[in-house]
Amino acid sequence: MSSRPLAPLFLALAAALALNACGQDAAPPPMPVPEVAVVTLKAEPVSLTRELAGRTTPFLVAEVRPQATGIVERRLFDEGGLVKAGDPLYAIDDAAYRASRDNASANLARAEAAELSARLAAKRSLELAGAKLVSAQDNERAQAAWAQAKADVAAARANLAASDVTLGYARIVAPISGRIGKSSVTAGALVTANQAAPLATIQQLDPIYVDLTQSSSELLQLRREIAEGKLEQADGVPVKILLEDGSTYAEAGRLAFTDVTVDPTTGSYALRVVVPNPDNLLLPGMYVRAAVDMGQRPDGVLVPQQGITRDPKGNAIAMVVTPEGVVEQRTVQANRTLGDQWLVDGGLSAGDRVIVEGLQKVQPGAKANAVEAGATPPAGADAPATAATN
Repeated sequence: MSSRPLAPLFLALAAALALNACGQDAAPPPMPVPEVAVVTLKAEPVSLTRELAGRTTPFLVAEVRPQATGIVERRLFDEGGLVKAGDPLYAIDDAAYRASRDNASANLARAEAAELSARLAAKRSLELAGAKLVSAQDNERAQAAWAQAKADVAAARANLAASDVTLGYARIVAPISGRIGKSSVTAGALVTANQAAPLATIQQLDPIYVDLTQSSSELLQLRREIAEGKLEQADGVPVKILLEDGSTYAEAGRLAFTDVTVDPTTGSYALRVVVPNPDNLLLPGMYVRAAVDMGQRPDGVLVPQQGITRDPKGNAIAMVVTPEGVVEQRTVQANRTLGDQWLVDGGLSAGDRVIVEGLQKVQPGAKANAVEAGATPPAGADAPATAATN
């Protein structure tokens, strides 16, 4: 068999081996440096607000009760309307009280007549005693009778005043200004003095209170931060009211007081906000939320929420690009959110570049090309370099 036909096969095999050896000697291309979007942190004044749930309560409440017993003759107000302090609400049959007042008036007139007679007698007795025409004892009796007559006049006048007060109770008036509710009695009903059931209730709704509750642990944290100088307490800052439908109430309230007692059953304490209510939009018992300004951190550091993740243990972590372009993992203390940002208490500081986009491209210790989030390259700019930088 001739070996000449095998020559081309050996030549092809030798060429393939030579090409394979050349391929093994070539260096692989460099891995591109991943590009990540970062946010450079900065210190700025940050107002700490807290949304608290609460309910509205009237500014003033007065339950109308009778102070005289009698039959209601008529009701003098419109249910659900506005009344002013001193406006008449009910008229009670006052015939018996008017007769008692007339009797007291007559007793006063009789006492005044007796006092006049005693006064004249006392003056005559004093003149006669000076002329030695009556004994000193008789003169003393005359003077004492006059003094007793004056006391009787004072007692009769006081009885008349008391009768006038009782007669005035037959006309029930509004103790405060506000909106009055429905009447519990009608004309012809018998009411008694100081009865338990109110005839009606008046509520002053402008302004109106919003009663809130806050955890005592939050109060301790706020006071601790104020004591450490991390937080400046805000005074006189308006409180924003959020209605049940999520809309913002047009009028801003103000914090009136903070309770000094913690409820042992809930571990919370009460706050009260005063809110103007000129249109009576807020009614007693409504559920609202209030954004209360708890203070201001003068050098607060905010991080976008997408820049903070959690490790398997639940610790907050952030990926930072160092000035050398190396990715570094930081453990962060962030316990409070403000909108779509975390307020950082530790682990990050102003000037750090936190990765907010491209976290899946990098690992701690790797190189990264940091680009400020939201920045757009100028038109015609060259594409960013992909080679590693030293």
